Amino acid sequence: MRVVGALRLWDAFSEREGELTCDPVSGLFRDADPVDDVVLDAGGCVVTPGLVNAHHHLVQTAFRSLPGTRGVPMRDWLGVMGAAYRRVGVDAELAASAASAGLAESLLRGVTTVADHHLTWLGPSVADDVALATAVAASARRLGIRLAFVRGSAGDDPLRAAASAVEIVSALRAFPEVQVAVGPAGVHSDSKETFALLGEVAAGHGLRRRTQANEQVDVAVAAQKYGRRPLDLLEDWGWLAPDVTLAHLCGVTPDEVRRVASAGVSVTHAPGCDLPMGWGVAPMAALSDAGVTVGLGTSGGGSNDAGHLLADARLAMQVAPLTGRPVTAREALAWATAGGAAGLGHPERGSLAVGAAADFVCWDVSGVADAGVADPVGGLLWADPGRRPRHVVVGGRVVVRDHALVTGDEDAIARDLRALLGRPGVTPG
Repeated sequence: MRVVGALRLWDAFSEREGELTCDPVSGLFRDADPVDDVVLDAGGCVVTPGLVNAHHHLVQTAFRSLPGTRGVPMRDWLGVMGAAYRRVGVDAELAASAASAGLAESLLRGVTTVADHHLTWLGPSVADDVALATAVAASARRLGIRLAFVRGSAGDDPLRAAASAVEIVSALRAFPEVQVAVGPAGVHSDSKETFALLGEVAAGHGLRRRTQANEQVDVAVAAQKYGRRPLDLLEDWGWLAPDVTLAHLCGVTPDEVRRVASAGVSVTHAPGCDLPMGWGVAPMAALSDAGVTVGLGTSGGGSNDAGHLLADARLAMQVAPLTGRPVTAREALAWATAGGAAGLGHPERGSLAVGAAADFVCWDVSGVADAGVADPVGGLLWADPGRRPRHVVVGGRVVVRDHALVTGDEDAIARDLRALLGRPGVTPG
C-alpha cells in the first residue's frame, strides 16, 4: 500500500513530508515500494499514527445519556448504571452489539486501538464470562480494530474474578490479535484479596494490570473505609509498578505525582468523563513533566456518551492550564497516540517509522473548518475536533476509506443495537 499526497506526516517522534508505504502482509511500515498496488489519496491531509483509546467501557455504549446520569455525584451515578445493567441484562449478545457500535464509532473517529475495561458480569457462571469476552473479541476482529480486553472486577467475588480471568486468557488465545489484561475497578469497589488474586493471574500469564484511581467516589470510600488515600492502598497492595496503568488519577498531590513517577506507573487521562461529570481533574502536565507515560481514554458511554478521542484530546489541552501549565496540541496528540500505545506495552503502534505497526489515520484539513489555520497539525485539535478521518488503516488493512466504514455496515450496527434495547431508530424526513 502506498499513501500519496499528504500535506504532513506527524507523530510524537518526527514531523516530515513525503509518502508512506506499508506491507499488508506483515502490517508494518516499509522503506521500499509496497508489495501491492493499493494507493490511498491523502492529498490535503495530515497523517498521524492511529489514535489509542487507552480506557473505554464498551458495554456502556448501550447505556448512553440515561436519565439520572448527568451532573450527579459518582456514587449516585454508579447506582443508576447498575440498575440499568440489571434491568436490561448484560449477556454475550448485548456485549457484542454494544462493542460493535462502540468500535465502529471508534474507527470512524480515527481510533485504531481500544482498551475495553469490562466490569459488568451478570451471568451465573465463568462460562458466561468467557462467552461475553469472546463475543467482544469477535466484534473487534470483524471490524479490524485492535483490542485490549481487560477482565475487570467491580465488587465481584475475588475467587470468581480470578478463575474467570484465567479462563478468558485461555479462550482468547483463539484471538492472538487481542491483548488480555486484568483490572479491578478500584479500591472503592474491590478488596485487597481481589487485587492480589488478579495480580497473581497477571504474573502467571504475562498480563498487564490496569485499575482506576482517585475519581470522586474512590477517594471518598478509601477515606471512609481505610482512613487512607487510594494510592496509599495501591502501593501497599503491590499495584504501583511498571506493568500497571492507572486511569483517571484526579486531584493527585505533588507527592503522589512523584510516587507514581518513581514507581514507573503509566496513567490514562479521561477528561471527557471526569470534567463534565464534576468528578475531578487530573494534573496530566505535572505527571508528564515528572516522566510519567501519559495516555488518553474516553471512558465509557455512560459518563462520556462519545468515543471521540480527538475531541477529548482537545479538552485535555484546554483544561491543562487549570492544573499547572498549558499543553500544546502536539503534546495532547502524543498522549492520544504514542502515550496510550506505550501504556499498553505496544510502543510500535504510536509511530510512523519504518518497522512500526502500519496503524495510521489521514485527516482531511482542506475544508473550510481549517481555512486560515497556520499550523495544520495543531488545527486537528483547535480548529475542528469533531472531524471524521478520510482514511483509517490498521496493520496495513484499510478499515475506513473516504470517510466510510469498509469493514462493517454502520447503519446495520446501529440498528441492531437499538433493536436489542427496544429503542426506536430515527426515521429520516
